[in-house]
Amino acid sequence: MSAVDESTDLFRQEAAELVAALERGLLDLEQTPQSAELINAIFRDMHTVKGSGAMFGFTDLARFVHDFETAFDRLRQGEVQATPALIAVALRACDQITALIADPVSARAASDGLLAELAAALGQNPAAAEPVVEGLHLRFYLPVDCMRLGCNPVLLLEELRALDQGAGEVPVRALVDRVPSLPQLDPQDCWMGWEVTLRGAVSEAAVGEVFLFLRDDMELIITPLAPQKDAQAPDAAVTRQPDPAEDPEASVAASGTAAAGNTIRVPTERLDELMDRVGELVIAEARLSSLAYSRRDPALLAVAEDIQRLAAGMRDTTMSIRMVPIGSIFGRFRRLMRDLSETLGKPVNFVTTGAETELDKTVIEMLADPLVHILRNSIDHGLETTEARRTAGKPEAGTIELSATYSGAEVLISVRDDGRGLNAERIRARAIEGGLIAADAQLPESDLLRLIFEPGFSTAKTVTELSGRGVGMDVVKRTISGLRGQIELSSEPGHGTTVTLRLPLTLAIIDGLLIEVGGEHYSLPLAAIEECVELPEQHAVAGSSASLLNIRGAMVPFVRLRDLFETPGAAPEFQKVVIVSSGGARVGLVVDRIVSNSQTVIKQLSQLHAHLKCFSGATILGDGSVALILDVSQLVDYGRAREERARHAGSVFGRPERAVA
Repeated sequence: MSAVDESTDLFRQEAAELVAALERGLLDLEQTPQSAELINAIFRDMHTVKGSGAMFGFTDLARFVHDFETAFDRLRQGEVQATPALIAVALRACDQITALIADPVSARAASDGLLAELAAALGQNPAAAEPVVEGLHLRFYLPVDCMRLGCNPVLLLEELRALDQGAGEVPVRALVDRVPSLPQLDPQDCWMGWEVTLRGAVSEAAVGEVFLFLRDDMELIITPLAPQKDAQAPDAAVTRQPDPAEDPEASVAASGTAAAGNTIRVPTERLDELMDRVGELVIAEARLSSLAYSRRDPALLAVAEDIQRLAAGMRDTTMSIRMVPIGSIFGRFRRLMRDLSETLGKPVNFVTTGAETELDKTVIEMLADPLVHILRNSIDHGLETTEARRTAGKPEAGTIELSATYSGAEVLISVRDDGRGLNAERIRARAIEGGLIAADAQLPESDLLRLIFEPGFSTAKTVTELSGRGVGMDVVKRTISGLRGQIELSSEPGHGTTVTLRLPLTLAIIDGLLIEVGGEHYSLPLAAIEECVELPEQHAVAGSSASLLNIRGAMVPFVRLRDLFETPGAAPEFQKVVIVSSGGARVGLVVDRIVSNSQTVIKQLSQLHAHLKCFSGATILGDGSVALILDVSQLVDYGRAREERARHAGSVFGRPERAVA
C-alpha cells in the first residue's frame, strides 16, 4: 500500500470517529438545545471533518460540511434555535458525510437536497444572493500550523488576485510584525500576515470560498473600500493563536506543548501480533521458571524471577493497550433507538450507564451485532404501544437501559426494559409448534425462557422489517458463546425483561487454575471458580450416593470429570471438588488434584476439534505439555441437565452418566 493510500485510510478512520462524535453531540443537543458547550463541540467536529476532507482531496465532502458548519455558526451566535427539524436534518447529514467519504461520485447528488432541507429548517431562502461590493481591503493571518497541514499561502494569494476580475494590479503587502526571533523560528510555522486590496466587484462570500478550509482558525478582517455601513469597522475577526508580538516565546512553547501530547495510530493487526508475542513470552517464562526450580540454581532462579516480573509487566501493559471503553459502541445505539422509536411510534427513554467500562477490543468489535438484536427486540417485542402503556398505568414513554459494570474478571452488560415481559405460555406454545420440545415436556421457567435463543424461534405473529424470522437471538447466543461468555435472562410479566451478557475482560491471556484428572492436566478460568472443597467420604465411590453436595445449606450438583472423560484407572483416595458458576447456576467438578494457579495463554482449537463442546481452547504449560481449557458454561449446563433428569425421575440417586464432550 502506498503512503497516499495509508494516509487516506487514516483519514477515513478519523472521519468515522468524528461522525460518531457528531451523532452523539446532536442527540445530546436534542435533549438540551440551549447548551452552548454542545453547540461548540459539534461545530469543532464539523470543522475538523471539513478541514481534513479538504486536505485529503474530498472536496465535495468539504463543501457540503461547510454549509452545515455555517448553520451551526448561526446557532453559536444565537440567531437560530436547535429545533427537532434541524437535528433531524443534521443527523441525515452525518449519513451523507459517511456516503461522501465512501463514494464521493455516487453520493454527490444527494447533497443538494439535504442543503435545501437545511435551509428550510433554518427558515432561509436558499436562492438569496450575496451582495457584491466595489472593492475590499483584506488583512489576514493564517493559522500558524497551516503549512504543516498542506496549505500553500502563495496559491491563496493567487486565488485572491483572480477574484479582481481584471481591475488591474492587486496590491499585496507582507506583514512581518508577528514573526518571532530567529532562535525561536520554526520554518514549518506560518507567522506572516498579508494585506490585499481588491478593487473590482467582489463579494465577501467569494473571499470566504478562498479561505474555505482555514476561515475559522485564522484572523481575517474585511473592510469595504467604498463607504458602506461603517467602513472603519471590521466585519469579521476570528482569532485562534496568541499574538507572538506580545509574547512569541509563549506561543512557541504552547505549540510545542500541544505537539508533545500527540498520540499515534497503530493498525490492529500489529496489536494482535504483539499480543501473540507476549503470549509466547508468557509460555517461555513459565518454562524457564519450571527449569529454574528443577535445577535449584540460585543464579538461574534470580534470572527467572526477573524475567517473570518483566513478562508480567509487559503482559499487563499490552493488555491495557487492547482495552477499549465500551462507550465507543454505546453512542451508535442512541441513533438506532431514536430511529426505531420514530419507525414504531413508541416513545423511548434510552439510558446508558457504565460507558467507561473497558473490554478487550476484539470483544468490543464482536458485541455490536448482538446488542443491536437485543435492543431491537426490547423496543419491538418488549415495550407496549402508547395506548397499552397508558391502560396499564405506565408512563407513555418506555425506558430501555443499557449498562455495563465490572464483576471480578468479567464485565456484565445488561439491557433492561420496563415493558410487558416475556410470556412463558406463549413461548411454550411456539416451542411445541416448532418441534423444539415435546407437548408433555415439563421445563422450569428459566429453561423455558431460554428457548428464545434457539435457531428459528420467534413469537412474532407477523414478519416485519424488525422481527419475526427467528434469527436475531440465535445470532446473539452464537456470538456470546464464541466470546466465552454467558447469557442470563430474567423477566417479570408486566414489568419488563433483563438480558445480561457475562463476558471475559480479554480473550488472550487469563488467570487459570490447573487441575489434574487421571494424570492429565486441565485449566479452569479462575474468574468462574467460587471455591474448592474436599469431596466428602460418602461420595468418594462413584454411584454410591447422591449426586448433590451440601455447600453451607445449598444443594449443588456435581460432575465427576473422571466419568465425563471416561478416564481409566482408580480415583485417588482424597479427591477435590471445584465449585464453578455460570449464568447464576453452580456445579461442582470432582478432580483428582489441584495443581496451581497459572497464567493461561489461550490457543484456539482446530476445526477438527470444534465438536468438543466441553473445551474452549488449550494452553501450553511450563514443561511444554498441552492442557485443555474447560468450558465452564457447558459443564454447568451438563450438571444442571443431570440434576433435572434426576429430579424428574423422582430421585436424586443413581449411577452417574458417562458422556464424552
